[in-house]
Amino acid sequence: MAVNIADISKLRKMTGAGMMDCKKALAEANNNFDEAIKIIREKGKAVAAKRSDREASQGCVLVKIDGNFGAMIALKCETDFVAQNADFIKLTQTILDAAVANKCKTLDEVKALPLGQESIQQAITDKSGITGEKMELDGYLTVEGPSISIYNHQNKNLLCTMVVLNKVVDPQVGHEVAMQIAAMNPISIDPQTVPAEVLAKEKEIAAQKAREEGKPENMIERIAMGRINKFYKEVCLLQQEYIQDAKMSIADYLKSQDKDLTVTDFKRFTLRAE
Repeated sequence: MAVNIADISKLRKMTGAGMMDCKKALAEANNNFDEAIKIIREKGKAVAAKRSDREASQGCVLVKIDGNFGAMIALKCETDFVAQNADFIKLTQTILDAAVANKCKTLDEVKALPLGQESIQQAITDKSGITGEKMELDGYLTVEGPSISIYNHQNKNLLCTMVVLNKVVDPQVGHEVAMQIAAMNPISIDPQTVPAEVLAKEKEIAAQKAREEGKPENMIERIAMGRINKFYKEVCLLQQEYIQDAKMSIADYLKSQDKDLTVTDFKRFTLRAE
């Protein structure tokens, strides 16, 4: 049975598959749309299974706010060519829009959301069949609070950040802190929130270095703590030097705007190797 261009276009709109893939699926299914859709989905599953051990290191990272809820997500693929495709970016945005609208807290919740007549996870599998590349969702992070600011570094969809301030202030203030997080990659808000295992490792390294330098044993702990305080200034957001003015810390900058202003949460995700 001949396949006409109208049916090919209709199937393409329904599935997002390429023209040739739609033509082949319709021909194989004798113009039965339900069967053609199944054929396209099976192709997606086959591609996903075949390439499951490949590294998906490229992709698109997007971030969005809705009131007091913010989220970011990454849709990953294998090549920069696919990552920069308009349809790929649009799919990432559609997934993020659905996640934010439903206030999803976990990646599994996002994957299970409906997207048309299928789930988001199925839509990604289908898209994998179209691109011929492994595709996967990753990096789903959320924040909540009274004042959220977001930042997409250079609008390249590779590095995004979110920061929550405890009070509503000039949006530029939050934007400045969100840029700081992108540039300086802090691991915690303050010393009290540095992960215990990270702190223990840093103390061990600092003490070992002091011993290698031949410092007296009774001075090791004090020297190590001095180095830990320097470590705090490097990795704790509020203690970091403000990138726009090295004479003040981020805590100082926030207090210059409002004496009670501080950061209550932040998130950062990048596809770049750091």
